[in-house]
Amino acid sequence: MKVLLIGSGGREHALAAALNRDPKLEELHVAPGNPGIAEIALCHELDIKDNNAIVSLAQKLSVDLVVIGPEVPLVNGVADELAKAKIPCFGPSKAAAQLEGSKDFAKKVMSDAGVPTAKSFTCTNKVEIEKALDTFGAPYVVKHDGLAAGKGVVVTDDRDFAIEHALQSPQVVIEEYLDGPEVSLFGISDGHHVIAMQPAQDFKRVGDGDLGPNTGGMGAYSPLPWAPDEIVEETLTQVLNPTVKEMSARNTPFVGLLYAGLALTSRGTRVIEFNARFGDPETQVLLPRLRTPLAQLLLAAATGKLKDFGPLDWSDDAAVTVVLASDGYPAAPIVGEPITGIKPNDHSFVFHAGTSLRDGVLHSAGGRVLTVTGIGSDLTEARDSAYRTISQISLAGSHYRSDIALNASVAEKGN
Repeated sequence: MKVLLIGSGGREHALAAALNRDPKLEELHVAPGNPGIAEIALCHELDIKDNNAIVSLAQKLSVDLVVIGPEVPLVNGVADELAKAKIPCFGPSKAAAQLEGSKDFAKKVMSDAGVPTAKSFTCTNKVEIEKALDTFGAPYVVKHDGLAAGKGVVVTDDRDFAIEHALQSPQVVIEEYLDGPEVSLFGISDGHHVIAMQPAQDFKRVGDGDLGPNTGGMGAYSPLPWAPDEIVEETLTQVLNPTVKEMSARNTPFVGLLYAGLALTSRGTRVIEFNARFGDPETQVLLPRLRTPLAQLLLAAATGKLKDFGPLDWSDDAAVTVVLASDGYPAAPIVGEPITGIKPNDHSFVFHAGTSLRDGVLHSAGGRVLTVTGIGSDLTEARDSAYRTISQISLAGSHYRSDIALNASVAEKGN
């Protein structure tokens, strides 16, 4: 099997590593890739916003499957163009990708499908914004309607700041605050059938103790020893299946990865948001634990053959991933600094997220630079492995959270 993976971040590096473990994989091509991915796959220069370039490369390479990593090509409709060329694609159509591309659209789908979510208002002017904020009260939750690279959401007690953030977008969704811990749960869909993956938890705030601004994610872990035993089945029956059924009824079947961000509230599980692709950094803890051959799984989804695929096979190991960020991230990351000391081992992986090679030397090239995943028999061992590996990496001014999975590992030991 020949596979073309589109993307260049830590999520794609983790996907590439997992695809490489599939015994039926013959060739793995990645476009545009990054220095870490280039060590395990054939990389091709490509503008991911250019649908024609993606289709042309897939045809040139005669691939059996295209896997779309980032959200931008999906919202731009690359899956539709690949379908016209009769090339199987793991990733939703432009219409179906609106589950991530528009918060307002996702709310309407959830309403029609009977999926539990926060009460909300869609607002387009200051009067509507102020009325919505006052209806729900603090903490205020404001979400820009379109794609915002993980930075379009604010949760704040400051009403003036909430208004200021809301006015930066022509349309916003303002919703009630959901209490309780947050969980990410992915579903693999072929448009009609869904296979749920195991849950993970990520950490959005930049600083320890969940302090500071929201980011694209500073770390994650899986499994969740504290989560309800029925969380996977409950999410499948109450969230993933109804959403996929509703999208099919709208003649916009969802094929690909449906990411459900959940809040386990005092009133039951509620959907915070949907994404239309593998989430980052959750992918970096889920895929190292997945034993099921990934290329075969994604091809089955892309070709409507999930019904007979069978349950996923998971390792009993725990995984903890920690993001190494550039100085100044998330507000104003400083890039172009040399990186040394990357030493993965049998118990850790280092996934490149924002790196580049210059004269043979690795440099930072983004806000989130590397994602270090540790593996262990429990969360404590996995944490130790991740932090031991990340502590050896040298990048001027870089920072990372020291408390990823800490509370969960302490609780796990207590049990």
